Amino acid sequence: MTAGPNMPASRDRAHYSYEHYADQDIAERFDQLRFGGPIGALLAETQARLLLDALAPLEGAVVLDVGTGTARGALTLARAGARVVGLDASMEMLRVGRARAAAEAAAIAFGRADAQALPVADRSVDAVVCLRLLMHVVDWRRAVGELCRVARRRVVLDFPSARSAAALESAARRLARAAGRRVEAYRVMSERTMRRELAAHGFRVTTVRRQFVLPIALHKALGRAGVTQAVERGLEAVGLLRLVGSPVTMVAER
Repeated sequence: MTAGPNMPASRDRAHYSYEHYADQDIAERFDQLRFGGPIGALLAETQARLLLDALAPLEGAVVLDVGTGTARGALTLARAGARVVGLDASMEMLRVGRARAAAEAAAIAFGRADAQALPVADRSVDAVVCLRLLMHVVDWRRAVGELCRVARRRVVLDFPSARSAAALESAARRLARAAGRRVEAYRVMSERTMRRELAAHGFRVTTVRRQFVLPIALHKALGRAGVTQAVERGLEAVGLLRLVGSPVTMVAER
């Protein structure tokens, strides 16, 4: 699984999603920025638990991690006994992921590839995982089609909800990007649209999980995991998590 016809066309490589993660400094600091501190640790724990619940049993299963980045998800799956292949368009992120896997002696196969044109045969893996990627990829519908094409039975993906506070941040970032600032101008999506797209490829959503009501940035600013958990439990109790929780993680089966 290498670069070549499966990498983005030159017109797409200017898209921020390629440009941003082609920076070695960004790749090396990614885990600390995303998962550092008490709230980052909570995010990592929640993500790991969700993956294990969604894909169990994992022993011997072949799982493709699309947008593997620094291999955090891939390592979680490998520790549980899965045979994991991690793909990413960024060589810089892959270098970090390979180093992390080597440090744990984890037998993860890595390759450079674009989510919109996966170098993988139809229905050749048991499951596909794609986290924190569809919000950035150039053509998210094409990417979802690829995830479904190669999965034999299950797809796990996530996205920021169009009904959440993330929609305001997304709009602000898009304006900033249009003004020339170097930011990740991610998109938000609706649950209904994603269900429809998965159904078009023969997949039925079986599980939906929503993570937070309040913005993650706010929780990180507070920096107290206990407070975050207590506040979010309270908001869930009054029904707000179901209405406006984000990111949304879906498990879909063929």
